[in-house]
Order: sequence, then structure tokens, then C-alpha cells
Amino acid sequence: MLDWIFELPQTSPVAHALGLIMFVCAAGMAVGSIKVRNVGLGGAGVLFMGILIAQFSQPIDEGLLNFVKEFGLVLFVFTIGLQLGPGFFASLRAEGLKLNLLTAALVVLAGGLAPLLGWLVKLDPIVVPGLFAGASTNAPALGAAQQSLAALPGVDSARLALPALACAVSYTGAFAGVLGVLLLLKALFRIDPVQEAETYAAEQRQTRKPLVRRSIVIENSELAGLTLDEVSRRAGAGVVISRMRRRGETEVRTALPKEKLALGDTVLGVGDSQHLDQLERLAGCSSDEDLMTAPGNITFRRLVVTNKEVLGKTPAELDLENTLGVMVTRIVRGDSEMTAVPHLRLLFGDVLHIVGDQEQLEQAAQRVGNSLHKLNETQFIPLFAGILLGVLAGSLPLAIPGMSQPVRVGLAGGSLIVGLLLGRLGHLGGLVWHMPLSANRAFREFGVALFFAALGLAAGDQFLDAALSPRGLTWLVTGLVITVAPLLAVGVWARYVAKMNFVTLGGLLAGGMTNPPALSFVNNLCRSEAPTLAYATVYPLSTVLRILIAQILALVLGA
Repeated sequence: MLDWIFELPQTSPVAHALGLIMFVCAAGMAVGSIKVRNVGLGGAGVLFMGILIAQFSQPIDEGLLNFVKEFGLVLFVFTIGLQLGPGFFASLRAEGLKLNLLTAALVVLAGGLAPLLGWLVKLDPIVVPGLFAGASTNAPALGAAQQSLAALPGVDSARLALPALACAVSYTGAFAGVLGVLLLLKALFRIDPVQEAETYAAEQRQTRKPLVRRSIVIENSELAGLTLDEVSRRAGAGVVISRMRRRGETEVRTALPKEKLALGDTVLGVGDSQHLDQLERLAGCSSDEDLMTAPGNITFRRLVVTNKEVLGKTPAELDLENTLGVMVTRIVRGDSEMTAVPHLRLLFGDVLHIVGDQEQLEQAAQRVGNSLHKLNETQFIPLFAGILLGVLAGSLPLAIPGMSQPVRVGLAGGSLIVGLLLGRLGHLGGLVWHMPLSANRAFREFGVALFFAALGLAAGDQFLDAALSPRGLTWLVTGLVITVAPLLAVGVWARYVAKMNFVTLGGLLAGGMTNPPALSFVNNLCRSEAPTLAYATVYPLSTVLRILIAQILALVLGA
């Protein structure tokens, strides 16, 4: 009765391939969601399920598997580039610079150790990029290495399968290695993660400068006759005056920049405490009265920037104060809240705090867009255009002196770099590279599942023979050393020399390994989500470097 199912490979190869890949994805994600002490395989469960299913299923056409694998990888890295792009370049400054330098050292140490160990234990050179990717728990690195190897002449299909096999064997050891290093550092330095998290939170509260409001009475005669714009400039760029009330009046009005001050006027400043202290010393004294609750025909609204015509403009260029009589006081971008300084360029999805009367605010909403529908809508034309640019960038040959073949960053590397740049740029003319977070995660998970499924099905028929052989044991041990040695070196230096808090250190090592389960493990140890900040800071650079190093290893050793 069910014979037709077993005849699908002959009667309908496409249906057979599609059904098998979807089954592997579904079963693998179910396996990956199983957690022991908050640690699981995650997306890698699809890889191991593909390897298992390949032992019993009929093979799928190699060309079809390659397409699914490359398409899934491109979709994954491009969408992650879009998400991380806005904060990636900022992470290379200040505190993020130190974390990213340590991450670069971690990746470069692993990239140098992999070929050295491969030479010492006499591995086939073509295996080394796969070991590097598996020891790094980094799927894009493996995809980029395989693309580079496939472009080399004289590499047969049997050898091309070796990096994926080595990656799969070393992947499991790498999971255990990362968690083991974190526990070893905890024991070695006698760290109490919960106490470290409390210390970290206290330090962050001291350094963070939240925006507050303060009512200030004008008592300095030198300010009489000056405009609010002139007073704001004297107080510093970190302060915005949003409301004011004239001396002797009861109602509050919008503090437009051209309004002139008089002695006894009361203004409402928005900024951090330091800048408001500066304004208070300049102007007079603070008042216990909150102008937010004082009578008057003004209110405030949060409006979302979704109108393409205002993207890239600054609050000064938007000039809502003079054209509509409203005042932009704050700009919220992601998790950051800033005063509406005049030079800050607006991006799609920015939330503006605007003060004015109801009619003026309605006009301001029409001007900036404020369309929740557009905010939650996935822009498919920019998505496809961005992936096209990523494919072109990845295929561009780059001549490097001393190398026989030109280097290409590959589909994965090109898509990631373009995704980061477009995510940072935000828009180009009418094309807006904004994707709702839920849609971004969905595309990402879908892409990496396709990649792992195709990879597992392609390598599965050889996996057991490789994993259970002396060669497989060599791969496992070598990969574990590639994982553990750089982590220990960077971890000990960061803790002993740099005196880094375990919250930051754990996030740094998990992000440097691009390993979400390791992040969950650190969060669980600290009983805090704070390690996520360091993880997000170093993740983009780690991913880019691992992709590029995997390609260099493939081109140098594969040749």
C-alpha cells in the first residue's frame, strides 16, 4: 500500500529530495531542542540527523544538494549580517575594541594551530579547514572553505567530502571543549558567577547615563533675550529643552528653538544628569515642579520613522520645530535612547519622542510615517537585491601576491560582508534594508537548517566509517585541541592580566566561538542575561574572521 513512497526516488526525484530534506530539518530541530542542564545541540541537531538518515535513505542528486546547501548558507549569513550591521562598526570602538582584539587573537590562534597540528599528525591538508570550522562550531566557515576547495582544479569529489566529515566529527568535541574551558576558568580563578554578575550590574548602573527630565527656573540675567536654541548650545549637545512656561503664566507651551527666554521662565530639560547639571548651573536653579504634569494644550507621542523620504535626514534637516511647531526630544534606536541631537541621521524604525499639541502631532506622524504595518513588513525587493550583491561580492576574484589562485571571499563571506554594510547603511534611495526581528530569525533558522540538512545528507554515507576509524579519533582529538588551547590562552590572559569580569569573559568566549549553547550555559551560570552584550559585540567579527581564515586555509592547503 505504501510502495509508492519507496518508489519516489525513481518516479519523482524532486519530491523525494524535498520530502527527505524537510524530514531531516524537522527531526533535527526536534533533537536540537532537547537540552541537558540548559545545553543542547541547537541547529547542529539537523546536521547529525542528516548524517543518520543518510545511512538508510537513497542518495539525492549531488547538484540539488549543493544548491540547497549554498542557498541555505547565503540566506543565513546575509540575514545575520543585516541584524548585526547597525551595531557592528560601533562595536569596534571603545570597550568593544578591546573585546574584538581578544576575539581576533582567539580566531587567529585557532587558524594558526589547525595547520600546525595537521602537519604534526600528518593529516590530509584538505581536512584542516573542516577541522578548523568544526572546532569553531562555525557552519559558515565550513561552507566558505568548501566553496574555495570546489574552485580548485584537481580536487576529486571523494576528497571534497573530507572537510565536512572532519567538521562533523570535531563539532561534538568542540561543544564539550567550550563548556569545559568555562568550568575550568571558573575553578582555576575561584569565580562565583552569580557574585560577578551582581558586581557587573552595579558597575553598569554607575556608568550608564539614562535620560531624565528636570524643570529649571531661569535666574541668570545673561540668558534673558537669548533663544532656546542658543541656550541649548551653551549647555552642550546632550540637552534638549522640550517645554517651557512663561513667568506669571499657568499653561505650558512647546519649547520651540526661536522662543526667547526671560527671567523667571521655567523650562523642562531632557538629557543625562551630567548635562542637566550643566544647564542648571548656567541657567539658575531646579524646580520641584514637573512641567510634564502642568496644565497646557501640549502632550507627547512616540512616532516611528517609516517614511522613506525622511530616512538619512537629521532632526535639524527635518525641521519639525519650524514647519509644524513640534519638538523632537528623544530618539530610541534598538536598545539605545538618545537626546535628539541635530546631527544624528534617522534610520528606518527609529522611535521619536515628539512634543506638541494633538493636531500638530498628527501632522508630524504623517511626516515621519508612523506605520506599524510597514515596520512589521519584510521588504523583499531589498532582500533579493542584497543577496544578489552578496553573491557578486563573494564571486569577485582578489589577486594576492604569492598565491597561485585568486582569493574569493565566497558566497558566504560576500553575503555576510554585504549584509553588514547594508544593515549599517539602512537604506539606499527607496530600498530599505530593514527586516523585523521575528522575520530575521525565521529566515536565519530556515537557512541554517537547509545548510545542515544538505551537508549531513551529503556526508552521511561516509560518516560512520570515518568517525569509528583511527582517522576519526585523530580528527576528534586534534579538533578538541584547536578548540581548547586558544580559549584557555585568551581566557587566562583576560582574567589574570586584564582582570575581566566573568560575565564579560564568558560572553566573549561564547561569541568568539559563535556558539549560542555556550552563551546559554554562561547565562545560566551567572543567572543573568548580561553576558549577551559581550557575545553580541564580538560575534560579527568572529564570524567574518573565521570565514576568511577557513578560505585561506582551503586555498593554501588545498592547492
